[in-house]
Amino acid sequence: MSEKESSPGGAANGNSAGDPADSRPGGPLPGDGESIVVPPSILKQQAGWAAPGEAQRRTGGTKTDAAPQIFASNVRREDTSEAGYDENPPGVGRLGVILGTVLALLLVGSAVTLYVVNKDDGKKDTAAAQPDATKSAPATPSAEPVPPIKDTAKVLPTVTGEFGKKASIEVPGEQADGSFVVKVLSEGSGAKIEKNSWTSVDYTAKDWTTGKDIPSSYDESGKPQIFQAGTDALIPALDQAVVGKKAGSRVMVVAPPAAAFGAQGNPNMSIGAKDNLVFVIDIRNVSAPDATVSGTVTPPPADFPQVKDNGKKPAEITPVKGAADPTELKSHVLIKGTGPKVEKGEKVVVQYTGALFKDGKVFDSSLSKGQAFAFPVGGGQVIAGWDQGLEGQTVGSRVELVIPASLGYKDQAQGDIPANSTLVFVVDILDAGQG
Repeated sequence: MSEKESSPGGAANGNSAGDPADSRPGGPLPGDGESIVVPPSILKQQAGWAAPGEAQRRTGGTKTDAAPQIFASNVRREDTSEAGYDENPPGVGRLGVILGTVLALLLVGSAVTLYVVNKDDGKKDTAAAQPDATKSAPATPSAEPVPPIKDTAKVLPTVTGEFGKKASIEVPGEQADGSFVVKVLSEGSGAKIEKNSWTSVDYTAKDWTTGKDIPSSYDESGKPQIFQAGTDALIPALDQAVVGKKAGSRVMVVAPPAAAFGAQGNPNMSIGAKDNLVFVIDIRNVSAPDATVSGTVTPPPADFPQVKDNGKKPAEITPVKGAADPTELKSHVLIKGTGPKVEKGEKVVVQYTGALFKDGKVFDSSLSKGQAFAFPVGGGQVIAGWDQGLEGQTVGSRVELVIPASLGYKDQAQGDIPANSTLVFVVDILDAGQG
């Protein structure tokens, strides 16, 4: 499903504001003005409800370029004078020159207007004084407002099948009446979805207007959609429909265009501008922004830093006295999750605490911020030790990673992290999927 683009969700703004580097564990990646380039193969199905097996699309269903995408950059703009302009001439500034020129033009324009309006013995020339309406640009049409959610309508599709399996959707011969319907078909017993909850869903979808199936997460190449509910990250048919529902529930959604892809439709998915869509959503997992994993703890080996769980506060990490810095990545599973394995390219949602290997000093933790961190595994958005150490781990696991400097920030200091530092991370894998 898409984040207000071309997934049955649509593509939207990102979940984090400002510089993406600000929310990274430890801060920006090393490099002097470097950009992190992510190949299209890694970016496929990221940031939206892209149809399974397809690259992401921008809002409106237009294709993105096939060339590698700039995912994040740590280039910082140098300060210049007067809103970014270089000084020319000295002491005045180009901006001053521009403002002076604009002011002069306005004064000249005012004089010309006064002459035209008052010419011919003071009689007004209304044709000259008013803009030509035929030459005015038409107003940009506003998006149709999303209708209120109802739990029923005059006619509804028939849905059969069990939770956790692809649904069978039969649409009636009569067309939809334009209602935005969210109907719970079977209620689960899991956590309730609040605004900002991390949510993963499976889905089956059909175009009511044409009767055609829309690619599903249950298809061979499909994956669950993962997103923060109620943040406008996806189309309202997904983003709004799940808020207030419980994990384990199966929900049917009938979405008019205003709750789906709007007046533009989604040509890439053969969805027309007036098409009503039907979704059957299986809510797999719900994680609050401050959630952590739980389970039986297997203590780390004696040569690993020891870890003390502090609940929703950063973990306490005690280093091994006199231990030499490792040259290779080391990992230990503290809690073994029962979920699926994390695959390269998937978006994972994690909580973490990071500390220095030499003294156990904590330099960063998502738990201190009360907000889980999400990123695509193998996408180069985080240090290499994370990309390598979390791939293949199971959802629901707590993993301790001991990361040598070569897979961390190398020879560059980063905030409270000295150059050439070995790092220790305790990472809770809350969920994973297409995002």
